[in-house]
Amino acid sequence: MSTLREQMQADLQLRGITPQTQKDYLREVSKLAKYFNKPPEELGEKEVKEYLVHLLKDRKISGGTYRYYVSGIKFLYRTTLKREEVVDEIQYPKCKKKLPVVLDLSEVESLFSVTENLKHKAILMITYSSGLRISEAARLKITDIDSKRMMVWVQQGKGGKDRYTILSQTVLECLRQYWRKYHPKEWLFEGNKGAHISTSSIRQIFWDAKKRAGITKPASVHTLRHSFATHLVEAGTNLHHVQLLLGHRSPTTTTVYLHVSKVNLSQVTSPLDRAPVSVKS
Repeated sequence: MSTLREQMQADLQLRGITPQTQKDYLREVSKLAKYFNKPPEELGEKEVKEYLVHLLKDRKISGGTYRYYVSGIKFLYRTTLKREEVVDEIQYPKCKKKLPVVLDLSEVESLFSVTENLKHKAILMITYSSGLRISEAARLKITDIDSKRMMVWVQQGKGGKDRYTILSQTVLECLRQYWRKYHPKEWLFEGNKGAHISTSSIRQIFWDAKKRAGITKPASVHTLRHSFATHLVEAGTNLHHVQLLLGHRSPTTTTVYLHVSKVNLSQVTSPLDRAPVSVKS
C-alpha cells in the first residue's frame, strides 16, 4: 500500500489539507485495508459499507468521529483512486446537536489550584484563558506569545487558519515563572526528543487535575475552550469578538454559547411569574 499511500498523501497536500488531517485520513485508510487484509483498490462499495457498519456497531464511535472517517475514505476513492461509484451512495449521518459541557468559574479555578506542577498549570491556564484547542496548545511556540500586545498567535489552527487570541496577564506571569524554571527552546511546552508536548499528555494532565478537583461533569480538555467562550459571553463580550477569538468560520457556530450562558438565560422571566396566580392554599 506504500505507493497508494504516497499518492493519497500527495493529493492531500495539493488540496491544502492540514498535516494532522492528512495523518488521520491515511491512518483510517490503512485500517480499512487491514480489516479486509486487502489493498483498497480491490475493495468495492459492499466492503466499504461493511467496514463503516463495523465502526458504528462494533467500535461504537460517535457520529462526529464517524463523519471524519467517512471523509477520509471518500477522499481516497473520489480523489486518489478516481472511483467515485464506491462511495457515492454513502451518506453522512445527521449529527445530534448537543450543548457543550461548561465549567463554572469556581470549577476552573479549582483545576488550577490542585495543579502544583508549574508546567502543567501553565498548559491548563493558557488553554482556558486563550480559548485554545488541545492541538493548538500543544504546538505553541515561544515566539507565539506576544507580551507587548498581550496576544497569542495561533498558527495553522483548525482548517489551516492562523488567528490571534488574547493573552491573560495572569497567564503571562505564570509563563514567565515557567520559562525561568524550564527554559524551553522552541516549543513553549516541550515533549520528548525536542518535539512539542503530545495531545495525549495534555489530556492526562487535565484528567488528573479534574479528578483531584472532584469535578464530576463529563468534561474534557475541550471543555476549557467551551468555558472560555461561555464566560466571555456572560461577561458581555460581543459575540463577533468571541467568534474571532475562537476562530469560528461561521457566527452560527458561536451562538451555541448563548444557549449555555446563565446570564442570558437568567434575564428571561417565566410567563407564569407575570400572571396573577396565587400559590396560597
